Amino acid sequence: MAALLLCPLAGADPARPLVMLVETSALMPHARIEGDRVIEGLNLDIGQALARRLGRDLVARPTPRKRLAEALQRGEGDLLCDYQSDWLPGAFAWSRPFLPDQALLISAAAVPPPASLTALTGQPIGTVRGYVYPEMADALRSGFLRDDAPDAVANLQKLELGRIRHALTGRRVLEYQQRIGHFKLPLHPPLVVSEVLAQCALSPSSPVGLAALNTAIQGLVGEGELNRLLARYR
Repeated sequence: MAALLLCPLAGADPARPLVMLVETSALMPHARIEGDRVIEGLNLDIGQALARRLGRDLVARPTPRKRLAEALQRGEGDLLCDYQSDWLPGAFAWSRPFLPDQALLISAAAVPPPASLTALTGQPIGTVRGYVYPEMADALRSGFLRDDAPDAVANLQKLELGRIRHALTGRRVLEYQQRIGHFKLPLHPPLVVSEVLAQCALSPSSPVGLAALNTAIQGLVGEGELNRLLARYR
């Protein structure tokens, strides 16, 4: 009898790891990727915190941006976080919004500060290739002159080198680059272009239900853990 009690129950299905997809093009503070491994970053921190609350281990799987929707639909991953439903087409269940960021218009302190977004009509603005900026397009229309960089860090570098006077960036990226000393250019107070509360998308084949995910997110936010994670990169 004792031996029977020590054996797993017949047909038991231990909780398998939760697989989170992470963009291969992600940069810190969002992720640092080496080969096929996500080494560190906010995406990994949030995935691990949610998986722990869901009683599972986490596997973080780097995935090219163009394959994210397909991979999630095919069940190659269970979860994708720091996205919004209008950024990713597909029949996914979306969590409650919870992950804050701001899109900022920053200007070098050596040039006159723009009084508003519309004051930048016809001026080159640093942007990231492949990203859309609907608020800027609406405000400036044909006067929105993009000056694309391959990624967010290169965009800030162009501003620091004086190749552009104004750039669009996320607050998280800006604060992290300033904190680690890689971006030291004096700036005017930034103009807030938009506020973002990002979400997590669940694959149709995810072993975790939306209600359970939202409960885990509620704990992450309500107990202050999310703020502690975000504070690591400010």
